[in-house]
This record gives sequence, structure tokens and C-alpha cells, in this order.
Amino acid sequence: MAEAKWYVAHTYSGYENKVKANIEKTVDNRHLEDQILEVQVPLEEVLETKNGVTKTVKRKKFPGYVLIRMVMNDDTWYVVRNTRGVTGFVGPGSKPVPLTLDEQIKLGIVGQGGTDGEPEIAVEYEKGDLVIVTSGAWAGTESKITAVNPQKQTVSISVNLFGRETPVEISFADIRKR
Repeated sequence: MAEAKWYVAHTYSGYENKVKANIEKTVDNRHLEDQILEVQVPLEEVLETKNGVTKTVKRKKFPGYVLIRMVMNDDTWYVVRNTRGVTGFVGPGSKPVPLTLDEQIKLGIVGQGGTDGEPEIAVEYEKGDLVIVTSGAWAGTESKITAVNPQKQTVSISVNLFGRETPVEISFADIRKR
């Protein structure tokens, strides 16, 4: 059997979660669990300030796109391509192109999954490391890592917010070791 790879499907804006749910429902109905393994709408946590109140909210990392780990064949292509809200696959013409390992790492997917289905993730940061935030709302902030989440490719640090130590989640891409 062919190897499952990660593909990116383009969707109408705002339809990402509907597309995910519809593909998962079709996979169950047609018993394609061994061919379409995973559908993701990657989220990121961001700080949002409304009416003077700052809170952490989740938002779509790639609006208009859904990541799908699947074995590409006529059946799976048809299922995804004909799901309501999908406008096509990312790739030249109508030919879907799987993500490279480098692209997977940049997107935070990392790996094709081990024998237990969980990706093996190498992490360069540890709890207690001193880091500097390089971009985003907390750029220039120096802090110690209080937690590491390899699956989400994030670390938690404490920042001083309104005179109080507050935990904040920051992407690996937005920090560097001091």
C-alpha cells in the first residue's frame, strides 16, 4: 500500500472546520480510515485586546486551508475534491503535491508519524532555558521557559502583565535561546 503523505486543500474562507467535519464524516461512511488518516485545521494562540482587556484566543493559523494526511489515489482525491467548501488541492494545475519534510517542520506537523501514529518530535528547548522573544507582541522580552509543548511547537514563558506574572504561549519560531 502507498505511504500516507500530508497534502493541503484550499477551502472557502470560514469553511475550514466544516470541511474537516465533512471529510471525517465521509471517511467514516465509506470506511476510508486506512486511506485518509488525519484532517487538521491548525490553530495558534494569540493575545487579543478588546475594550482594554487582553486575553488569549485561538485563531486559524492558515485561513482558507486544511491539512490532510492521506494516501493519494482516485478515491481519496475524489472524496476531498468533492467535499463542499473545498476549492482544490495546493499544487500545479490539478495535481496535488505532498508537503516536504522541511515544509512539515515549518508548519509544525513534523514527521509522517511513528508506528503508534504519533510523530517523533525533536525539540531544542527545555524547561528552564532562558529565551528572548524575537517577534510578535512580546518581541524583546527575556524570560525562562516554564513549559514546552512539542506537538504544538510552543513554549510557555512568564511575562509581567499589569504588574503580575502571567504565563504566555509563544511559538518556537518566535524565540531564540539567550
